[in-house]
Amino acid sequence: MIGRTHRDDLLKDGGSFRDPAGQVYLTKGRVLRSVSGAGAADYEFVRETGFLTEQIAQDRVIGATEVPPELLSDVADCRYVFEHPVLPFISYPYEWCFSGLRAAALLQLELIAAALEQDVMLSDASAYNVQFRGAAPVFIDILSFRPYRDGEYWAAHQQFCDQFLNPLLLTALGNIGFNAWYRGTLEGIPSRDIDRLLPWFRKMSWRVMTHVTLPVRLQSGTRAKTAARLDNTAARRLPQASLRHLVKGLHNWISALSLPAARRSTWSAYETDNSYDGDATRTKQDFTRRFAAAVKPAVLWDIGCNTGFYAETALEAGAAQVIGFDTDPGAVETAFARAAKNRLPFLPLVLDAADPSPGQGWRGQERKSLQDRASADGLIAYAIVHHLSIGRNIPLADVISWLTGLAPEGVIEFVEKGDPMVQHMLRLRDDIFADYTREAFMAAIRQNADIVETCEVIENRRTLVRYRRRTP
Repeated sequence: MIGRTHRDDLLKDGGSFRDPAGQVYLTKGRVLRSVSGAGAADYEFVRETGFLTEQIAQDRVIGATEVPPELLSDVADCRYVFEHPVLPFISYPYEWCFSGLRAAALLQLELIAAALEQDVMLSDASAYNVQFRGAAPVFIDILSFRPYRDGEYWAAHQQFCDQFLNPLLLTALGNIGFNAWYRGTLEGIPSRDIDRLLPWFRKMSWRVMTHVTLPVRLQSGTRAKTAARLDNTAARRLPQASLRHLVKGLHNWISALSLPAARRSTWSAYETDNSYDGDATRTKQDFTRRFAAAVKPAVLWDIGCNTGFYAETALEAGAAQVIGFDTDPGAVETAFARAAKNRLPFLPLVLDAADPSPGQGWRGQERKSLQDRASADGLIAYAIVHHLSIGRNIPLADVISWLTGLAPEGVIEFVEKGDPMVQHMLRLRDDIFADYTREAFMAAIRQNADIVETCEVIENRRTLVRYRRRTP
């Protein structure tokens, strides 16, 4: 079952129901994880090695504090209960930029290498077991660790390839963005598809042959094998030294993968190549500072975050965390590099505001939609309204209703039709946007919220409006 258990205040997380070892529950702002009888022995073994304590101390595995099992008294067969810290936002691999997915893949491989030193192994290689605190990945499923079985193959190798390696190869070697494909195939991008897509000279690589081409051939041949031959295959043993070598080789390869220069879009340079002058940039930055200092949002959403310049400004002025969204992977890549370099509590994600991530997976609840995952305390939405209203033909009033509904307070920028950016958008199409005016924009804001403050960034071209939603 996904959803509520017996208590009205206890909600089972829709992404953890598949694991017989235990599930995650949300109650009164707390995150609790149960451990069932099926998972208790493995957890006890791993706990005694000290591995979890060490990795939690290094911020590579999420914190887990044992609490009284009575907190989940309605959960059957509950042997242990942990409390985890609450993350500011749950993101999914299809929303990460290339560098984010690569960082998550490297974390998994590093955890496997460290676990083997303690005779511990990961039972799976799901990318959904990784989340981000800022640009730093953290592993969240402590029940995925179990005792290492001497001579075992890495059973999750194919899952790792589908969910980490193949999407990275699609972009690094195929020059194709992985986000939309990954979102359409939640379990990752199958090796058979990558094998068909890559040109012949890419398949000459020993690494591609080992992790993509040969596994596809072997999987195809499995269908023709007799039961006895399948049993013999399953009984093969892999020395731990060979397993370590496999993991290290993957780590070295993925570390060296990079985003092709062609994937770095014009928007990734927008911070230094735009229609603003220095005074306008400073005006916009000062307004952002005043807003963040006044509201001090615990979680600020930056819709259309671009390279993260104003997200960093908001953090400096009082925002505790920023979650950024932009449709352009190249811009998000630059923003992610900014967050990583400056160690900012800022997570930029690839997301199309006109087509945000929906509820997906089993019964549409396993991977939640954008607005079902979290809420924001504050919002900045700069240079996004015209892209949605004119670029995507979404009525202006609908755009403003959606934006003001995301957070109780925020700042929204309106770009006039006379601005060079909007003129460029209208150059090759008819101007059918009679309702796209400053007056209509201000009326739409007032329909949904009170206007606290306005600011002319560039006279008769760009205006910032700070709003505050009215209390019902």
